[in-house]
Amino acid sequence: MNSPSVTAAMLYDLVRCPRRVALDLYGDPSRKDPVSPFVQLLWERGTAFEQEVMARAGVPFTDLSVLSGSEKERATLAAIQRGDTLIYAGRIQAGDLLGVPDLLRKSGNGYTAGDIKSGAGLDGGSDLEGGRPKHHYAVQLALYTDILERLGHSDGHRRPFVWDVHGDEIAYDLNRPVSSRSPETWWEYYRAMLDRARAIVQKTEDTRPACMSECKLCRWVTLCREELRRACDLTLIPELGRSRRDVMLPRIRSIQQMAGAHLDNYISGRKTVFRGIGPDTLAVFRTRARLLTETGARAFATETLDLPDTDLELFFDVETDPFRDVCYLHGFVERRFGDSRNEKYIYFLAENPSDEAEREAFFDAMQYLRSRAGAAVYYYSSYERTTYRKLQQRYPDVADTGEIEALFASPLFVDLYTDVVRKKTEWPVNDYSIKTLARHLGFRWRDVSPSGAESIQWYHQWVETGDPDIRQRILDYNEDDCAATRVLLDGLRGLAVRGI
Repeated sequence: MNSPSVTAAMLYDLVRCPRRVALDLYGDPSRKDPVSPFVQLLWERGTAFEQEVMARAGVPFTDLSVLSGSEKERATLAAIQRGDTLIYAGRIQAGDLLGVPDLLRKSGNGYTAGDIKSGAGLDGGSDLEGGRPKHHYAVQLALYTDILERLGHSDGHRRPFVWDVHGDEIAYDLNRPVSSRSPETWWEYYRAMLDRARAIVQKTEDTRPACMSECKLCRWVTLCREELRRACDLTLIPELGRSRRDVMLPRIRSIQQMAGAHLDNYISGRKTVFRGIGPDTLAVFRTRARLLTETGARAFATETLDLPDTDLELFFDVETDPFRDVCYLHGFVERRFGDSRNEKYIYFLAENPSDEAEREAFFDAMQYLRSRAGAAVYYYSSYERTTYRKLQQRYPDVADTGEIEALFASPLFVDLYTDVVRKKTEWPVNDYSIKTLARHLGFRWRDVSPSGAESIQWYHQWVETGDPDIRQRILDYNEDDCAATRVLLDGLRGLAVRGI
């Protein structure tokens, strides 16, 4: 029987998780989790976005989206032979490589490949602009380019592109270095990933599960978490991650071994035997391993926490829909004099996904914050600041840049995740998400499946149906997120202080 082909989807998943590639190829399908409503929405919105983009492309194109399999492939090659200017939803294959690029565009003496993405075309950079190519996009474009080269129809490595959610065309020059710290080009990175994919297909590379943020939406998450718990895998230590785990193997193979490790055995001067892991970081991981293995272990602060002392406290959380690129909800739980019995929830909701509704909600939230000058404002992660910066650029009449920057630079605005939890505390948990920490402190969400991803799916349902019950579900979830931040603050204030 022929081995499976290496596809763009396979390479996309490989960048995130080699174990998923192996399970998709050879795992027991009955062990998969059900598709979540949010993932289903992702698929639907991705397809709809492609169609919307092509409907307003403004140029004639050859549409092969109604075809499939070998018929689609024959039609793609015929369109290339004719020299059609733009081919949508084609299929190309060479050897063990199979690609279904969204776009093939006539360029020079050949064709260049492109993909339509319902997300931003670049990764990283500042909060508002800039960035670098995304690894999982780059390997897909490189695969298409590789196939075109093998078929004799490529226009080279410099012109593959992404049409992204903002309507921008982002060029992916595969001859450029992946980073300023390494001479490896994107093409070389792709070739290395292709070798790994082939090894997984041929079962010559053994893959391991790892605990990562991406796991939450994967259909193999239950199976992998069971394997991780049985193995007491190192990635169950917060922020240790797959790459660090793999560097530590085989010297340290489990949480228990990390907890009992004699660090002097692994330290030489200011370095350890583990590439990229310094002595201080190794000591932190040992502390976290001990917290996970010791009965009755309690969280602690590594230094005195300097938190604002104000009569009025606000616990702040925003909800956004990345598909519509809209911030639809600004939520606040208000507490006075530290008395949670009388706290109240205040929200500003965009009643539809229009610019006008988004602006009105932002305007009302800013007016509210102005009216609460002098209050301490707590939030979890930099996402609120990033979102407000974007909203300010979009609606400069609501607030100027200086006001937004001054708000989030104020010592009264506290990012509990970035400035407190990560820098100054340690917890007996597997990750530092607000869900995990608040649950550890005894808080429970009212919803049976609370998550930001599910909230986006609920918002989509509400926009489509106008169902008041779904609207209330969104508000309840946001209120609980705000209340969870309050629970975390109180928990932080109760931590004992000790060293690593």
